[in-house]
Amino acid sequence: MNGTALIAKILKLEGTEVITCFPSNPLIEASSKEDIRVIAFRHERGALMAADGYSRTSDRQKFGVCLVQSQAGAENSVGALSQAYADNIPVLFMPGGPTLDKISIKPNFWASKIYEPVSKHAETILKVEDIPAAMRRAFHHLKNGKPGPVVVEMPQDVCSQEVPVQLENAYHSPKRHTFRPSKEAIEDAANIIHDSKNLMIWAGQGVLMANATKELQTLAELLSVPVYTTMPGKSAIDERHDLSIGAGSQTTTLAAKEFLTHSDTILALGTSLTGTSYSQPIPPGKTIIQNVDNVDDINKDESVEVSLIGDTKETINLLIEDLKELYGTAKMDDPTIRNEIAKYKKEMDDEFKPFLNSDEEPISPYRIVNEINKCLDLENSIITHDAGAPREQMVGFINATIPHSYIGWGKTTHLGFGLPLIIGAKLAHPDKFCMNVMGDGAFGMSGMDFETATRQNIGITTIIFNNGGMATYPVGSPSDFPIAREKSGVGLMTGNYADFARAFGAHGIQVTKISEIEPALETAKGLNISGKTVLIDVKTSMVSKRGHTAAVKFGALKA
Repeated sequence: MNGTALIAKILKLEGTEVITCFPSNPLIEASSKEDIRVIAFRHERGALMAADGYSRTSDRQKFGVCLVQSQAGAENSVGALSQAYADNIPVLFMPGGPTLDKISIKPNFWASKIYEPVSKHAETILKVEDIPAAMRRAFHHLKNGKPGPVVVEMPQDVCSQEVPVQLENAYHSPKRHTFRPSKEAIEDAANIIHDSKNLMIWAGQGVLMANATKELQTLAELLSVPVYTTMPGKSAIDERHDLSIGAGSQTTTLAAKEFLTHSDTILALGTSLTGTSYSQPIPPGKTIIQNVDNVDDINKDESVEVSLIGDTKETINLLIEDLKELYGTAKMDDPTIRNEIAKYKKEMDDEFKPFLNSDEEPISPYRIVNEINKCLDLENSIITHDAGAPREQMVGFINATIPHSYIGWGKTTHLGFGLPLIIGAKLAHPDKFCMNVMGDGAFGMSGMDFETATRQNIGITTIIFNNGGMATYPVGSPSDFPIAREKSGVGLMTGNYADFARAFGAHGIQVTKISEIEPALETAKGLNISGKTVLIDVKTSMVSKRGHTAAVKFGALKA
């Protein structure tokens, strides 16, 4: 057995079911011999982004694995790795590496060294005897502590060597370990919660990864307080719940804006509170209680009164236990906050009704979002946006129901990420209807991997807002470029994307009338069941209307 075969064996022992790749990498063949499904993408970036989607919707129960070749393959993957790093996604990236006599000589690409700033852990296998330990470290980092991408670089001259017989079965799978905040910290947090006048919960992606969504709802109901979710945390609470105030990206719901502005205390659960341009600000003057599994995220971008370092599920359960002693069930049926939330929801519904119910053609993107909410079984679907205008038109308006029914993403927002992301989500959840919504600009970044889904019978649906331009930079806005557009056509684009889909063997649907939206979605649902991919090309208008934003603090936004 050589080193590559041993790595494949270890991946199989760790429960790896699917590997994404772009050839060539010797582990592709070795993994296939272990009966691991290997899917070749059209670009390394797409392969790693799909592995991200697989991990992102698996909550550390399963991990996406991506293989690429050394040098160019590793170089092409940096955008996808950066996205996973920014969003704290535990994905295993295994590029080939130059031979050891060349790895440190410029301009050879030493992946583990170069990728250190955008990975949780990165190492190169320098001796074939190191493989069991290197893979043990890799899976330990995937399973434990702050989540993030792990890089294991495989120089071919090392991994092609024969493994000493005594090491063929030496791999020991690391276990998942959790820890909890101290009793004193929980008591301090409970006392602050008890004394607060206007408490709200800020729920992040850590709630999802800790499988703590039921506990979050129990806590919110115990306290009768509103729950806001970050964009990566969207679906941590059922947004149909009367205590949900929605999720936020650059814009958010009216209810979230009001409670973020007027709350005095924020209980932040499963969140790093990292500064980003793609979430809501925390206005000054708040008392913050922060739960996160990494001490380095405490007091990073916000001043924190009480830190609750530990697993989010265990933290919430400890808080519930202490708060029941303080409150009992006295606050559970308090209608005050529920009535206030309902008032804000109605006001925003009235504000956006003209857009959500617009009969204009070309079609308003908000009308499509409204039809998605009405036509899909949201508890059996996984939906995601793309960067730019579709993000702002969806995050605050699509109703997330069960965990991962909507995938929010984007501390850094790579255009085109939604398509390979939804492929990965479908691989992890083949029983779900999986759909991404993207603009025509985003399709240009990753559209060829629609062919990957088609070739591999991965039944996804892609909706394209085809407005012939870049709606993130609307005409007349401060971000517009009128002279460049007039002289050089910057920001303009053309395409019949339904024809593109048909050319690659998928089912393409053109939608130009509102009456065609629901039949298109119904057709997509039926075809996806049989593994047929569907692309719905919708002729849309550019709509500049956006949601609300809380008061900005020095321009810094938090996620």
